[in-house]
Amino acid sequence: MSTVEDLEPIRSRLARLRRAHTPADVAEAMRAEGRVVSDAALVDTLEQLHRHSVGAGPLEVLLAEPGVTDVVVNGAEQVFVDRGHGLERTSVRFSSEAEVRRLAQRLAASVGRRLDDAVPFVDARLADGSRVHAVLGTLADPGTCISLRVPARRSFSLADCVRSGSLTPGAAELLARVVESRLAFLVSGGTGSGKTTLLAALLALVPPHERIVVVEDSRELAPAHPHVVRMEGRPANSELAGAVTLTDLVRQSLRMRPDRLVVGEVRGPEIADLLTAMNTGHEGGCGTVHANSSADVPARLEALAALGGLPRLAVHAQIASALHASVHITRDGQGRRRVSEISVFTRDPATGITRTEQAVAFDADGTTRLGPGGPRLERMLER
Repeated sequence: MSTVEDLEPIRSRLARLRRAHTPADVAEAMRAEGRVVSDAALVDTLEQLHRHSVGAGPLEVLLAEPGVTDVVVNGAEQVFVDRGHGLERTSVRFSSEAEVRRLAQRLAASVGRRLDDAVPFVDARLADGSRVHAVLGTLADPGTCISLRVPARRSFSLADCVRSGSLTPGAAELLARVVESRLAFLVSGGTGSGKTTLLAALLALVPPHERIVVVEDSRELAPAHPHVVRMEGRPANSELAGAVTLTDLVRQSLRMRPDRLVVGEVRGPEIADLLTAMNTGHEGGCGTVHANSSADVPARLEALAALGGLPRLAVHAQIASALHASVHITRDGQGRRRVSEISVFTRDPATGITRTEQAVAFDADGTTRLGPGGPRLERMLER
């Protein structure tokens, strides 16, 4: 089988043609390089040229595997894959740091993004919906790093989440009531915990006559719902112009008559506009946020809202008025994801600071425990 180094002389000859090459051109280039041109050798060379010039190159075989959610590359020697049970090292290798760099630059170029020593990192969505993040070896050790997030090949329902063990039947029933009651909620958790998957499953429960407007930094949410408008932010170009932020999109979405306003992931000053929207008649809004626990969500929102210029007490007043519940997902050491608790937001009248109060906890053994916030959550659901 041809290696990347073996292909370079042939690739150079084909590049000088200044047109799309044919199998006959490849055979001629092989002869010019002193190669034996058998049917098998020609087919192998054609396959290798295709593999290393389109798509994700050596990573394609991993991305095509069922159940793969992430593929990460740490330089030429370390390639990992996540099949839903945490990162596992694979046998895939690159021949050199240069090959990894070329792949990263080709992926960036395929969506019109620049990746070189002047702009050594990129975060973008590929044409197939995959999200790519790359950092060149000038900044990272052990070399150029590539992270690929694979979009879900199908939408997961709440019943699917129950079958996979992410939800207990009781938790699924309670979350369905949260959606039906038009409570405003956030799904919290760490990276790769399944926040987006759960949110999409919950949005599928929204009545079909309601209009859902989804705002995301990178398009990931694809709920199984007949009336969804999905808007995606855009980074600045190489001239630092043309950026469209989530704050811009949240403001535009308010003029689009949303019945449910959804921010795929709250990560910046757009939280200020989202909270304002939820406080002005837009019920049933929701989103996801990175947090280590439900108890950490108010502090996380406070930090993000500060980027939007909201003072601390104003933020907490907005949170208490706009948000009803927080749904937290944990991921254990074996990579298993599950909803661990639902909490409600409460505001201390003495200090004005908002905190979360556990309403229901779902233990790993399937046990359900009511917390001090349980009666308050039930009252909100009944109302």
